[in-house]
Amino acid sequence: MTAGVLFGSFGLLLLLSVPIGIALGVASLIALIYSGTLPVEFIVQGLVTSVDSFPIMAVPFFILAGEIMGKGGITNRLFNVANTLVGNKTGGFAIATVITCMFFAAMSGSGPATVAAIGGIMIPAMVSIGYDKKFATALIAAAGSLGVILPPSIPLIMYGTTGGSSVGDLFLAGIIPGIFVGFGLMVFAYFYSRKNGYHGTGIPFDFNTFVRASWEAKWALFIPIIILGGIYGGIFTPTEAAAVAVIYALITGMFLYKEIKIKDLPKVMVDASLTTATVLLIVGAATSFGILLTIEQIPEQVTEAMLALSENPIIIVIIITLLLLIVGTFMDTVAAIIILTPILLPVVSELGFDPIHFGILMVVNLAIGFITPPLGVNLFVASGISGLSIESLSRAIIPFFVVMLITLLVITFVPQLSLMFLE
Repeated sequence: MTAGVLFGSFGLLLLLSVPIGIALGVASLIALIYSGTLPVEFIVQGLVTSVDSFPIMAVPFFILAGEIMGKGGITNRLFNVANTLVGNKTGGFAIATVITCMFFAAMSGSGPATVAAIGGIMIPAMVSIGYDKKFATALIAAAGSLGVILPPSIPLIMYGTTGGSSVGDLFLAGIIPGIFVGFGLMVFAYFYSRKNGYHGTGIPFDFNTFVRASWEAKWALFIPIIILGGIYGGIFTPTEAAAVAVIYALITGMFLYKEIKIKDLPKVMVDASLTTATVLLIVGAATSFGILLTIEQIPEQVTEAMLALSENPIIIVIIITLLLLIVGTFMDTVAAIIILTPILLPVVSELGFDPIHFGILMVVNLAIGFITPPLGVNLFVASGISGLSIESLSRAIIPFFVVMLITLLVITFVPQLSLMFLE
């Protein structure tokens, strides 16, 4: 009965548009009072202990690094590199935009941050050369989802800490799936552009121009190399890599590109602090929520129910995929991972799934939630930049949703895409 009170109060609070972090905390408190088995102080303990860990320290550092990079003149330089590569092709500008999102995603670890950093520059630029505003906005909203798939991904950090998996292995496993999803978006952008007459610049590829653009962007291009190379070279942990990313981004933005002034730093810090506070509140509240589920033995009951329904791994994975797609439409990614990982991981473990592969599946599933209403965080960010209504943008995003769904199915049933670097 306590579980019913927990889910019922949580669902009601969501319907009342209460922020997800507060809804999780209040629902946990109501269920705790109803059960009478644990002291109310349990909620406070859950809030504190959940964020009091070394791996979680990476989250605020990566958020701050993303804020600095977004204001540090990195976006233009990354796009120039991508545009010299593919700008002369049909749909080259759109394809270059996706590549830029992939580069930025490999630095920030955040979907909305990627949309905000790239969209503010590229949506007006795409519209100015003739691209439909709905297509341009939807493209960047979808490509921004790569921010939570490609390392360093904040959701992958949360899955690693919740499920007991190596964050470094998860980062490594996310590289090929992230590139694959990005490639799918580029293929769609090409055919859409060909159908609608969005031609490239017509200027032949020039190696010297590419080298010059790469040289101008060298400090930006080094960021993912330093982060991932440092982790897999054994130089530092993911948390230490996040701190290094902040220092490097600050040096690049302030002293090398000189785009950030000292007077800009307070706003950067405040924006990063607000985002961090929101994320950590969700982490703490979701942890308390998840512990109550464990006390009520919900994970065991779900495992038994699913295995009783079918022992066919394909059927179970399809059911889990549908569940995650639905959850992603209304629940924050971090909260969903913390709550659902202890429930679903035992199920897939019984079926012989690799926990690293399942972590990638979960994150890619929930990444699609960034572009699906009613939550659709990337849609709201992109809508605010372009001025389009959520309704019109929701229609424009449908083809991108289909593309991401197809790539998800391939990643799901071809585990080598996730595990090739770990074998």
